[in-house]
Formats: sequence, structure tokens, C-alpha cells
Amino acid sequence: MSEKIPLLVLNSLSQAHHAQVAAVYDVTYLPVPTQAQRDELIAAQGGRFRAVLTIGTIGLTAAEIAAMPKLELVCCMGAGYEGVALEAARARGITLANGAGTNDDCVADHAFGLLIGAMRHIRKLDRLCREGVRRETIPHPPNVSGKRLGIVGLGTIGQKIARRAEGFDMAIGYHNRKPREGVAHRYFDSVQALAEWADILVVATPGGAGTRHLVNAAVLDALGPQAFLVNISRGSVVDTEALAAALREGRLAGAGLDVYESEPLPPAPLVGLDNVLLTPHMAGWSPEATQASVDRFLANAEGHFSGRGVVSAI
Repeated sequence: MSEKIPLLVLNSLSQAHHAQVAAVYDVTYLPVPTQAQRDELIAAQGGRFRAVLTIGTIGLTAAEIAAMPKLELVCCMGAGYEGVALEAARARGITLANGAGTNDDCVADHAFGLLIGAMRHIRKLDRLCREGVRRETIPHPPNVSGKRLGIVGLGTIGQKIARRAEGFDMAIGYHNRKPREGVAHRYFDSVQALAEWADILVVATPGGAGTRHLVNAAVLDALGPQAFLVNISRGSVVDTEALAAALREGRLAGAGLDVYESEPLPPAPLVGLDNVLLTPHMAGWSPEATQASVDRFLANAEGHFSGRGVVSAI
């Protein structure tokens, strides 16, 4: 039997998924480590690893790549890879892959859950019901159906959100760096213009320096006091302080967020607000999606080490 290939895993895995991966690879498991823990482990064992499994928010730095001379494959479990030093990896000829497509449906479902929950005030209504408040005294939440939905980032997840929106008879607009071919939805050349048109803005764009605070105070003001924001992309895309101020001051009706700038800590400026619905970066997590992501990693790794190539290259 051939010796197992040494693999460093930096993201959390269930016991069953750890066993699934460890059946094939010699796994060193350091889930969601601090930088000091990463530095210590890689200094001690970095010369062994031929592959790394991580996620976009944990990433892999240029210094860590340099400390692993045998490294030839870096995989991200999900679609995001903003924390991976791509240029450093490519300069070494290291193969890069991700889990694109494995959790798109789950994220799109969750986005719509946040959208409906925020617009229909589900969190607040649940609290009022438990307190015995009668409906006659409660302001009516708006319809979801028939509204104008703006999507920032019409990638595979954005398109699946749009498909769900069609079932709610929504008008759909979007902003990308450029229009997508074959897409009938209305294109806006700036986030600001999209926000001025939309009743709900859903953020589904990749994270990273290029999109940091893309949704800022000006965009939130363009949305206006009757509008809603949903973010299932990366926390860095939305200016948290500007969002908190808009929600507190009634310049935005509500928001639904699965991601925050403060991760893994909760977003302190938003926690006490009744008009925001928060979930702990769970949009892409379901038994089905996580299994598909683990299977995709194994397919990517097997493809690389067999010489056939990865399934979903970055």
C-alpha cells in the first residue's frame, strides 16, 4: 500500500467528514486556528505537507506557502478564496481549487429566508407573539411578492437567488463589473444606481480588498427608509457602522445578515437592534451542502494527484 499524502486541514470538519478524508490522506487537523497556532504548526511540520484544505475566510498566507516547500495543492471547501495568497501560490506552480457550486442552493435558500424574515419582521413578530401582543396593535410588514430585487454579484449564487425571486413575481436588477451575456435581468452599472432602484438589495459578490465596503452609507441612503438589505457574501462588503446607523435612525427599514466584519465575533453594533435578522455564517451549511463540499475536495485532490487535473480550478 502506498504511503498517504500529508494534508493540512485548517477548517472545521465533522467527525464523519474528518474520517472520510483521513481514510485517503495523512491528515493534520488544526480547525479554525489562531495565527500563532498556525505559525507554530507550520514551523514544526510545514516541510511535510503536499496539500492544504482551508476556506476563504481562513485562507493561506504567502509566508505559510513559503514555509511549505513540498506544497502542490491548495483547496478551499466553499466557493470563496479571498484569504488565499493566490499570486504566491501561482508563482510556485501550486494548483488551486475550490468547492464552487457545492453549496449554491443552500446559500440561495438561506438568502431568501433572511429576505422574507427581515421584510416580514419575523423575529420581532415572534417576540411580540410570545409577549401576548395582539396583531391589531402591530404595524403591518410589507409584501415580499412584487418588489424590486437588486442583486450585487450575479454569479452562480446570485443567479439562483434571482430564480427564486421570479417565483415571487419580483422585478430583478443586478450589478456586476460588466453585464452577463444571456441574462434578461436589468443591468445597473453601479451599486449606487441599483440601490436607488431596488426595494431589497441582496449582496452576493465575492469578498476581498476590491469589494470592501462596497455597500457604504451612500448606498444605504440610496436604498432608503422603506428598503431592506441582505448579505450572504462576506462581511467586509458592508460597512457595519454605516449599516447600524441607518437601521437605528430609520434610514433603512431592515436587514438580514449571515456574515459580518467582526467574525467570528458577533457584530456588536447590530446585536441590540430589532430590525436586523442575524445568523452565524450558516448560509452555506446543510448536511447536503457540506457533504458535497467534502466530496468535491476529495475529487479535486484525487484529480490533482492522479494527474488528471482538479474538478473546479480557481
